[in-house]
Amino acid sequence: MGVPNADTEPLPSPHGDEGAAFPPPDTTNPTDPLIDADENSDMFDAPQDPPPHLIARFYRNRPSARRKSSATSSRRNSLSSVHSRSSSVQSRRHGSLSGCQSNYIAQHLRRASIIESRRARLADRAAHAEQVRLRAALAKAAPRGSITNSEERALAAQLAKEKYLAKVAAACAEEVARAKRIAEEVKERKLAEEVRARLEMEERHAEVERRRAEYQRNLQARRARRADSAEKKLGTVEEVADVDEEAVDDRTGLKGSLKAKQLSEVEAARRIRRAWTLYRRQKTVAAYTQLNLLHRSSHDTFEDMTKLVADESTISATTGVLMLLGLQDNDDTAALNTRTFLSAFMITGHPVAVMNTTKGAQEQDLIQKATDLITNYEACVSRLARWNHFTPNATQLEQLSQAYSAYTSTFAAWRLQDSSVLIEGMVDSFVELDAIWQTVKDDSRGEVASDYREGIRDNQVMLLSRIRKLAGPDRADFLIKKAIRESRRKRPKKRPAAEVRPRVLESVQPESSVAAQPSLDSDDESAVDEVSPAALVPAYPPSNEELADLFTAMPSNRVLTHELAIDKEYRLEDSQSDLRDQLYRSICENMKRAFEAGDGVLWTVSAAENIREKLLRMLTPGNSMHTLISDTLDLESIRRQCRQGVFSYTGFFEFMGSVLPKLCAPYRDAEMKALTDELNAGENGLDEMTGKLFKILRMVDKLSLDYTNFMIMNASATLIREAPGYEQRMFAKDLEAGVITLAKTEQLWRTAYAQLALQADRRDPEGVRNASDRPSAQKVYAHVLLTLATEHGELQPDLVPETLMLDLRRLQNMRQQALRITVIGAILLTAKNLLKRDSRSLWKNEASRLWHLLSNEPYALPSNADNTTTTPAQKAFSILETAHNMPPATKHQLSGTIARFFAQAAGARLTDPVLKVLSQRLRTHVATRLSASTSSERVRAASSASEALASCGMPEFTAQVGGIVEVLGRVGEVDWRGHGGWYEGVYEKVIEERV
Repeated sequence: MGVPNADTEPLPSPHGDEGAAFPPPDTTNPTDPLIDADENSDMFDAPQDPPPHLIARFYRNRPSARRKSSATSSRRNSLSSVHSRSSSVQSRRHGSLSGCQSNYIAQHLRRASIIESRRARLADRAAHAEQVRLRAALAKAAPRGSITNSEERALAAQLAKEKYLAKVAAACAEEVARAKRIAEEVKERKLAEEVRARLEMEERHAEVERRRAEYQRNLQARRARRADSAEKKLGTVEEVADVDEEAVDDRTGLKGSLKAKQLSEVEAARRIRRAWTLYRRQKTVAAYTQLNLLHRSSHDTFEDMTKLVADESTISATTGVLMLLGLQDNDDTAALNTRTFLSAFMITGHPVAVMNTTKGAQEQDLIQKATDLITNYEACVSRLARWNHFTPNATQLEQLSQAYSAYTSTFAAWRLQDSSVLIEGMVDSFVELDAIWQTVKDDSRGEVASDYREGIRDNQVMLLSRIRKLAGPDRADFLIKKAIRESRRKRPKKRPAAEVRPRVLESVQPESSVAAQPSLDSDDESAVDEVSPAALVPAYPPSNEELADLFTAMPSNRVLTHELAIDKEYRLEDSQSDLRDQLYRSICENMKRAFEAGDGVLWTVSAAENIREKLLRMLTPGNSMHTLISDTLDLESIRRQCRQGVFSYTGFFEFMGSVLPKLCAPYRDAEMKALTDELNAGENGLDEMTGKLFKILRMVDKLSLDYTNFMIMNASATLIREAPGYEQRMFAKDLEAGVITLAKTEQLWRTAYAQLALQADRRDPEGVRNASDRPSAQKVYAHVLLTLATEHGELQPDLVPETLMLDLRRLQNMRQQALRITVIGAILLTAKNLLKRDSRSLWKNEASRLWHLLSNEPYALPSNADNTTTTPAQKAFSILETAHNMPPATKHQLSGTIARFFAQAAGARLTDPVLKVLSQRLRTHVATRLSASTSSERVRAASSASEALASCGMPEFTAQVGGIVEVLGRVGEVDWRGHGGWYEGVYEKVIEERV
């Protein structure tokens, strides 16, 4: 055996620890009998390994002969290996028995040491495993009542991870949406550019074809002229050949003279033609130069430029220049093409007046194309002079032709969009006129219908012709029919008299009903009471007035006549239905408890009395149905049967199921059938009995309301005719009794007169003070009425004059509508400007959704609302966000603007400039339409309302503004007829105070 090498023969550590060697036996112990000092010295004399640098040098060419040192884990590097090696060396040297014995003992000791070390190592491992097992058992058996710190950190890390992933996903989704939106915009822009390029290319091809055709025509004309010239020359030669033989000697001279003479005529004709052409061109250019369109378009007003462009001389002069430049042909469309060309001067000189807005991309493109066309055109015209025979430069003419084609195509696209806006506005005006006609056509006396019929018809014919001219006959008819159908569908459906007439009144003859109506020509206010449904319907039996008002929807006579005078289709509505339902349910619950307690006689009699009284009100005494109900629902008989315990609710319900269908109006047949089926079906337990009784009470109330409305419909003509006189008498009576005064009316008139006088003074800086400038009574009254209806904020009863107290609720509704129109109009106008859209374009869907939102929700949440609740401003912004694609910056700006508008509307303080301007415009528009005194003026104002509102920035609210004007006009008319005398007195008093 050789000397073990630590680099080539690594040995594992007996203890399992890297870098530790097995300890060799102590060879230096003198007491050891097996090792002496000499042997120990010989052991240290054994050959050792060379130094590392020599080993590296010797084994450089044999890298595989050496292995990496593994001294840290080699078994051969242990002390026991050294001991064994030294023992083997001694045995080889001495070769004695003692050497063999020593070698055997060393191996034995080494083996025993290795085994012992392995045993110790295994014991340590077993002890360690047992400790680990015990700790695991203790940890498993320990109660897990709370989460450890590691678990808490793990949960927190998981939550943070999920939150971060959600944030990343949201950011990615937003980026994806933005990328998609940008891609869509780029795609749309490219498509638009492609379409525009295609149109321009087509126009260029058309222009080339036109020029080629013109060149062919000119070529053919030149050929024809050359052929005629050749024929003339041939005839001249033939004449010369026929000359008499006597002049043969002089033939050469004669031919020369004739040829010279022929050439002189052709040259003269050519020169005359050139001079005539030059004269015509000079005349055309001079006529156009005198117009000086470029200078006047930038200095003249829009009205002056409109008159100049529409003048026939301007069109004729411009057409001549365009034909001279080759941009037009002398055909039927020359005048139309010239007007299109002249519109470029209007657009460059007055862009805002022509297009109403210059913020749109299409408008900006049109202005740029118009500017290029005018620049090239003026450059070409400026070079037309005598020295170049008034012929344009070829290069400039080519540029002008391209600019003209580009402008005409862009103008056609813009006009198509603008015509769609005009068409929608005129259709709205047509529908507005139809709504007015639907309101006045049923006038029984005929004065109103006859006044409006002619004006409405003329304006509708004019609008129809314009719409057909712009949209075509078929599309115009379709749009008008669709708009009228939608408008009439939104209006409340008017049922015919036969459908709303209760069956109990079908046998009454009309003559008898008319004869029964008394005359109201007298001054006695009892005449109104005689025909009033309140007089026809008996008072409710209870003495409590509030309870009586609860069980009847009938207003006072004064309110009834006033409402009918304003709206002849006025009908009573069950405004207390919810409260009445609660009261009936409470009565049924109390009745149920009384029956359970055995005391139901009084409740049964009271219910029968209530139903009997209401049904008998609708019947005439002596009628068969009146007799039947009186006998069947006899209170004494019912009380006696209840005390004896023989009263049958089943028979009562069957009787009501047979009687009620005979009293209801035809339009309630379906509802009545459902009730009778329920009354005749099922058991009559205590719960079922009270439920059926509740439904009978509600149905009887509906029948009573139908009967009252039918009586109002029959008496409405008389009540409307006598309403002003009745109102005057009742108002005078309250004044004499001291119930009311005219203090608030006088104060409002003073304020209105002062404001109008201040406006008149501003218009009269020199202080002339003409009598015509003094506000009239009608003007002051209109100002008061307009202030009450369009001012912002809640209208308090203390601010309403005594003459208009009956219209308080109506004025409050008009104020709310005016504020709603202003806010929604400002929102839409801001959105259109931010998105570079035309302010006249109609966003009807967005306006309708915003109107519905603000009709059902306030402008701001209450102070105690939760912070997580979506605000109305956020809902309004979501309506616009879902309808239109917006960049993030626009979204942020529009959201803040809407929140600011809603906050100001909630506080009724409009400080934003857009809100203030739109509010003033709305007020001015309503005042203008109210100032129309005749029916023709009102019709004319209604027909141009859509255009006026479009110019004001509120084209979506034609119907709403028309409703405000209509209601306010009727209120003013009825109020002035009823209180005009007092208004005149107040006006004179105000004048005297100022004098």
